[in-house]
Amino acid sequence: MQNQRRSVLKKMAATLAGITGINAIAKAAAPALPESSPQGEVIYDQEVPLFSSFKVHGNTVYIAGIGAHFEGDIKAHTDHVLKEMEKVLTKAGSSMEKVLKVSVFLHDLNDYKAMNEVFRGRFGNNPPVRTTVAVYGGVPGDSLVEMDCIATL
Repeated sequence: MQNQRRSVLKKMAATLAGITGINAIAKAAAPALPESSPQGEVIYDQEVPLFSSFKVHGNTVYIAGIGAHFEGDIKAHTDHVLKEMEKVLTKAGSSMEKVLKVSVFLHDLNDYKAMNEVFRGRFGNNPPVRTTVAVYGGVPGDSLVEMDCIATL
């Protein structure tokens, strides 16, 4: 019985070593991914870089969350956020029609219908996939909505 356990343990160790070795070889042979670099404004917190407003990696652009920090209702905030998103996408070399994914964060889920009224049609005939959630504790700042997105160039 003891010999069987030792044999099984040796086989397991050999398998693990083989997998680890194959993984190391695969990593060494894999082509390097294109470097990602900050393309948008870098936001600082106490003089320390916190996040970039957008980043381009390969043929993909990632847009940080955009809010609307002024007095207004959900329709005004949604309109502002989408207009700002379009500006950032243009600056990055993309457009609303090239957005693949949007994440929508609502301060109050009761604003879902009104947000959709403004959101509808803003991304052309082939809209992106979307996730919409109401954020526990609300969206940071005084915005009623925040959105981020991923798009192609």
